[in-house]
Amino acid sequence: MTTYIDLDVRPLLRDGGEPFEQIMAAVAALQPDQGLRLFATFKPTPLLNMLGSRGFTHEATEIGGGDWEVLFSPAVTESVAVASVADANTDVDTEEWPEPSVKLDNRDLDPPEPMVRILAALESMPTGEVLSALLCREPVFLLPELSKRGHRWRGGFEADGATYSIMVRVGSNLENPK
Repeated sequence: MTTYIDLDVRPLLRDGGEPFEQIMAAVAALQPDQGLRLFATFKPTPLLNMLGSRGFTHEATEIGGGDWEVLFSPAVTESVAVASVADANTDVDTEEWPEPSVKLDNRDLDPPEPMVRILAALESMPTGEVLSALLCREPVFLLPELSKRGHRWRGGFEADGATYSIMVRVGSNLENPK
């Protein structure tokens, strides 16, 4: 049975704050049998997708006045629920990848610039080539874009805990086939 930890980010949102780090910290602290009950001033659609890729199901309900309650529950496979977003894309990929032909260090850039630079570089690379990039945070909005565009990726935090390293293997562009 899932027990829920409550997190109300409505006051922070109403004050113009950004609750993403607070939400991710709460998710990271969840035990395998715990879920998150999130209260927000809007339906957090990008968060639904992002936590879905981390192994959570969701149930979103408008509770009045434009406010929403979202229950994030661990999926049936608990090991997926605690895995990183990067693991969701790499768990079946055991193929050896070539050395990166493009290397980017985006650690000093503010969002969304790292994502923009990575996607732009990938557009000019042939299928099968690999791009590597260093980032100062987990690229939660980039990862679904990579998958949507037909690219594969591997990534995770380095031992320092401050640098996120990602490798992207160029695939066929599913949105605009050539």
